[in-house]
Amino acid sequence: MSQEAPARTGDLWSANTPARFWCCRPDFAEEIWQTAVVAALGTAPLPFQAGSLEEVLALALGEGQFGPGRWTLGPARRAYYAVKPLLPRAVARGLRRLASGRALRRSPLGWPAEDRFAGFLWEVLRHAMACAGNVETSVIRFWPFGARFALVLTHDIETAAGQRFVPEVAALERRLGFRSCFNFVAEGYRLDHGLIRELQAAGFEVGIHGLRHDGSLFRSRAEFERQAQRINDHLRALGAVSFRAPLTHRNLEWMQALEVEVDLSCFDTDPFEPMPGGCMSLWPFTAGRFVELPYTLAQDSTLVLVLGERTPRLWLSKLNLIERHHGMALLNTHPDYLRQPRAWSLYEQLLSHLVTREGRWGALPRQVGRWWRARAAAASAEDLPGAVMGRVVLDGDRIELAV
Repeated sequence: MSQEAPARTGDLWSANTPARFWCCRPDFAEEIWQTAVVAALGTAPLPFQAGSLEEVLALALGEGQFGPGRWTLGPARRAYYAVKPLLPRAVARGLRRLASGRALRRSPLGWPAEDRFAGFLWEVLRHAMACAGNVETSVIRFWPFGARFALVLTHDIETAAGQRFVPEVAALERRLGFRSCFNFVAEGYRLDHGLIRELQAAGFEVGIHGLRHDGSLFRSRAEFERQAQRINDHLRALGAVSFRAPLTHRNLEWMQALEVEVDLSCFDTDPFEPMPGGCMSLWPFTAGRFVELPYTLAQDSTLVLVLGERTPRLWLSKLNLIERHHGMALLNTHPDYLRQPRAWSLYEQLLSHLVTREGRWGALPRQVGRWWRARAAAASAEDLPGAVMGRVVLDGDRIELAV
């Protein structure tokens, strides 16, 4: 596990430079990257105004475009989560549906797809190549073995009933050749340590999904730090290196206190979550001491409970976009909801499609986080097992990674 000291707030996003993202080998001079960023700020259609790379990273990855209160709940949402445990599930679902249309209309980001930050990164490389006079440049491809996209399956287990359904989910995935990460609420129900050991022995990953699934983690800085100490104890006890906050509440500045390699609490775009917004990234990114892996496919609860979907069409459409950008398809589903026939059918249909989909690198969160760090640090593909060089081709204003 990484033992880096917690990063200062101003340093959380600074490692995510275009040079580290693209891994051109040989690399461009720093002056060319700086010129390219300035040019891209004038041509990329970002949803906010920014005058520097630092501002872009803070407004996108740090969700600064949503204001200083982006990581706090408003009074109405605080009241809802205070009474939610007392509400029948049908009532809670009805309230979510009523709020969903307004949430989607108010979001400045596209949903289910938002690729303007991706467009900015491509624009930076296009301008760098043009500035250097290159029509081709070599990069370390984003994923091992020349894969066109990464596939990461994760599950949040909210209740004891969901925990009891975990073996069914794992059996389906094993039968189809997949492995995933199961995130347990450490003190919300009695953990089945026999099940956890079986999952780990079978090649699955186990993570922590907070102490309790009650929305209390970020109630105050003092409360967060108190719970963070207990979370770190549970991480060590389970040998876990990944974390997702309950209800995707998040504050990546406070979360530097967590002893994790990867965090899973963010998303590229999602107007339906308690803290809506999005980091706009279709790839992992460094957030201080850990690597952030945002989910980029809509949650099963959104598709089934809010939108009433019966097919995986929204997942597959977004997957096509992610593959075009050579990004990361990260899905978060819930054994609590997968017990329902419609959600189970949706997940089965998706996995059956993925079995036949070529060009994917199926990986666990810890594998993706370690790969992302190692790729950025590699001097050449020879220094990184599994790495493959790719050619980025510039044809006028068109740029693409040759496959």
